[in-house]
Amino acid sequence: MGRQHDKQRRGAVACGHPATAAAAQEILAEGGNAFDAVLAAFCAASAAEPVLASLGGGGFLLAQPAGAEPLLYDFFVQTPRQRPAPDSLDFYPILADFGTATQEFHIGIGAVAVPGAVRGLFAIHRDLASLPMSRLVEPAVRLARGGVELRPIDGYLFEVVAPILTASDAARRLFLDAEGRLLGPGAVLRQPELADSLEALAADGERLFYDGDFAARLVRLCRESGGQLSAADLAAYQVIRRQPFVCDYRGHRVVTNPPPSCGGMLIAFALALLAGDPPARLGQGSVESLLQMARVMQLTNKARIEARLEDGTEAAAERLFAPALLERYKDDVRGHAAFTRGTTHISVVDAAGNLAAMSLSNGEGCGTPLPGTGIMLNNMLGEEDLNHGGFHRWPEDCRLSSMMAPTLATSADGALFAIGSGGSNRIRTAVLQVLVNLLDHRLPITPATETARLHVEGDVANLEGAGVAGGCPVEAKALLQQQGYRTIAWPMHNLFFGGVHGVALSPEGVLSAAGDPRRGGAALIA
Repeated sequence: MGRQHDKQRRGAVACGHPATAAAAQEILAEGGNAFDAVLAAFCAASAAEPVLASLGGGGFLLAQPAGAEPLLYDFFVQTPRQRPAPDSLDFYPILADFGTATQEFHIGIGAVAVPGAVRGLFAIHRDLASLPMSRLVEPAVRLARGGVELRPIDGYLFEVVAPILTASDAARRLFLDAEGRLLGPGAVLRQPELADSLEALAADGERLFYDGDFAARLVRLCRESGGQLSAADLAAYQVIRRQPFVCDYRGHRVVTNPPPSCGGMLIAFALALLAGDPPARLGQGSVESLLQMARVMQLTNKARIEARLEDGTEAAAERLFAPALLERYKDDVRGHAAFTRGTTHISVVDAAGNLAAMSLSNGEGCGTPLPGTGIMLNNMLGEEDLNHGGFHRWPEDCRLSSMMAPTLATSADGALFAIGSGGSNRIRTAVLQVLVNLLDHRLPITPATETARLHVEGDVANLEGAGVAGGCPVEAKALLQQQGYRTIAWPMHNLFFGGVHGVALSPEGVLSAAGDPRRGGAALIA
């Protein structure tokens, strides 16, 4: 879904739900800046996209105020200061059913890491917002109290994670109807406790969650129900302001999420490999372009392992971009023909040129809301992707790494872009391909987002095909197979390939936005 309007407009937003977009649009229309709008959308997403966003999780904001340098706000989750014995924890597996496949997740109170969302909300507000917090939560409060009608994609996500949404009495009261059935498309989800919590936080501030009544409830829940968080864990949590990773790509400036997260580094590494071939030689949608992209994805996977990027350290990033390693992988490129996670993304640009790219995650949720608040708690300590050394082996008091990669770009001619995606391991390849479409092929934001995608993992190449604009050429599948890839053809758009929501401001001041149809995306201009 895309939108474009002239330069008299106030701003543009792209995100994962029409109600989330409407919250940002409302704030922009009132004169709020991009950062006011992204915070209002963040709160609204917790009501409209409860599987994907929660005040009990965390995320990142990549912010670029007009005329200033960008800054990354890291409010992702933190590991506890101590590791209790695993057999004392409420921590257990469930199977998420995607229809054609199942995937195991671990949930329970013992899977909850220290949430950073509320601290992030207030830190960003203090630094960058212009409107009071009480105003910014109003759209979310209306949504939570009045209700949000579920779309087909919402119903599908509810079905996928049904064991989580029915794991506790409190969750069942939220997500089941009077007959005990899971809410489905057309049903209205109401969250009055969440509405009360948003109003209380706006009035009392972040200390309510980290050192007040909400903190006491969370500590008591963990103590009595097999969790790991203490009062000291909550009180010590801080938002980390990081210098983002900045790279030049063919004269364009790309800014993304730095370590300890790895998604941004992998996107930057892939761009460095792609820069070895002039874009004019590889037309958009050509077989050569597709084969080159497949090779770059495969080599980026290998480099990720070789550099031990999941260590989440500056040293790991230095290993990835060491000249010898980078040149070796560039040579490899020159020598060749050129299941969903609980993540959502919000992009906002205003007419003044302020850019905001915010990625949010709650994992899939632990199955239990914080008592009396309507806030679903995360299950990040039960996320296999984030616990590479095995469960219950994480380093204490440490920020977890993430694949989330909110990204900003300035083209060589001065166009501004803010993009990001959900999709776990597919985030990096989805963002990479949209960047290439925008910067190399100069596509407008909507076709850049909706064009068919490729994702390579190991020797498996997943391709969107005949039912998608710019779908995989028929001969490309055979050529990929000849080069040793096992291919999986997806006939239509699918949420497997991420959900890139992006906004743009042209050098002439024209605003545009696109929400990814793969994940029910929405885009609005204010």
